[in-house]
This record gives sequence, structure tokens and C-alpha cells, in this order.
Amino acid sequence: MTKLVLATRKSPLALAQTEMVAAHLRNHLGVETELLRIVTTGDRQTEWSLEQRGGKGLFTSELEAALLRGEADVAVHSTKDLPGDMPAGLAIGGYMPRADTRDVLVLRAGVDAPATLATGSPRRRLQVKLMFPEVAFSEIRGNVDTRLRKIGEQHVADGTVLAAAGMKRLGIETWPGVEFAPLDFDQMVPAVGQGAIAIQCREADAAKFGAVFDAATARAVTLERAFQSALGGGCHTAFAAHAAGDALYLFHEKTGIRRVSLTSGHFAAPVETAATVLRELGLLS
Repeated sequence: MTKLVLATRKSPLALAQTEMVAAHLRNHLGVETELLRIVTTGDRQTEWSLEQRGGKGLFTSELEAALLRGEADVAVHSTKDLPGDMPAGLAIGGYMPRADTRDVLVLRAGVDAPATLATGSPRRRLQVKLMFPEVAFSEIRGNVDTRLRKIGEQHVADGTVLAAAGMKRLGIETWPGVEFAPLDFDQMVPAVGQGAIAIQCREADAAKFGAVFDAATARAVTLERAFQSALGGGCHTAFAAHAAGDALYLFHEKTGIRRVSLTSGHFAAPVETAATVLRELGLLS
């Protein structure tokens, strides 16, 4: 293994994350790397409502197909874009160390309580509604900088919500015309896998990569994804699970935000843990 081809979306954030993975692989495996830039269905259909069309696989399927065809050795994903199920023959080789997992409330400068907020995420909408009961929602699409311009310069809404990790990886600390307010987990539970970069590979190659990536992130994300799988949810389901230290934060429209204490046993048995907790909350029969 002297050269690895990394499949990636073409967005600025996807490319920044893939360059991080490429540097990590070069450093730990001594290989050369090459990027295979792919435009996904979700990237092409910029006018689609992801909620109405179904967001499942729209940003991942073409990258996975390149893996299965042997055109790429690994695919680099924002973990929160990954559906709960994996195509046959593919596996997660590992995760980069997780960045700031919080969501950030982005408000037009001078606005304290937004009358309108732009987000296509049911998870974010329902949790924002708990903070601002009178707010009205609209959809928003585009890269991080596009969304920031829509709020700060074009004023398409009073605010939006973005992932802190994405802004950090793009080097965005401030933006003209907007103010940032990171949200604690008891205000907004992040999406499953938020802040984590997933490295997907063919199942036969998974053992080659496991030792070079971050074990703590893998433990936390595996537990979160077990909850996602148990409920059959994807990235556009109004459900969230986030493992932070010895606590698991959950959000569901039927339960609101809940906090569950974690032990090491929960990480060792993620499928059983997810089923038990969801049954206790009345979300599984």
C-alpha cells in the first residue's frame, strides 16, 4: 500500500476535512495520497428540500459507489451525513479525533430573539422552537459561507444554526453582520456523529486503518449510531444522540431533551444499550 485514493465531495468543508485525513494517513502509514473529487446528488440538486426528498445517502452514495468499484481506497465523510445502515461490503475504518460537537446559533447582528430562522433540519427546528416558541422557519441550502452570507448580508432570515466543527475547520471565527452563540447540550443535542470525520473503506481493508485513527471518537460515535439504527433514523430525522464524557444526551420530539448517565459497559454493548434506553423512554416497544 504505497498510495491511497481518497474519495471526497467538492465542497470547501469536505475538501478541508479530506486534506486533514490525507495528512494523517501520510504521517501514520507513510503512503502517498490522491483526492478523487466527486459531486454527489445532494450537491447537484441545490434546490431540493432535503427533508421532503429524503436526505438519506444524498451526500454519500456516489462516494460509496467509487469504493465498491475500486476507484478509491477510502471515502471521507462528515459522520452526521452517513445513513444508519452501511452498503454491503463497506465498513468504517475509523474516525479522526472529534472537534467541537456543539451547534452554533447564528443571528443577524442586533437580533436577540429571531422571528425567522432558516434551517432544513427537523432536529434543529424542534429544539430551536423550545428556545424561541414564536419563531417561524424557512429552508436554507449551500456551503457554510453561502449560509452566512444569506443571513448577514442578504437577510433571508434572522438566523440559522451551523455546526461549530465545520466553521472551525474552515477557519471561520467571525463573519460580517452576524453573531455566533454556541449552544450547550442541554439547549440543543447535536446530530449523531456531529464533529467527527468518518473514514469509510471496503470491509476487507478495515483492519488496516483501525489502529491509526481515534479510538475514543469511535467508541462514542458507535454508541450514537446504535441509537440511530435502532430508531431507523437518518440525518434528517428529528432525533439526536450525543455521547459526551460520562453522559449521553438524547432528543426526540416525544421526549424532549434527556440526559442519561453512561458507564463503560454502555460503550462495550452499544446495541443493547440503545435498545434498553429507548424502551425505557417509550420510544421502542
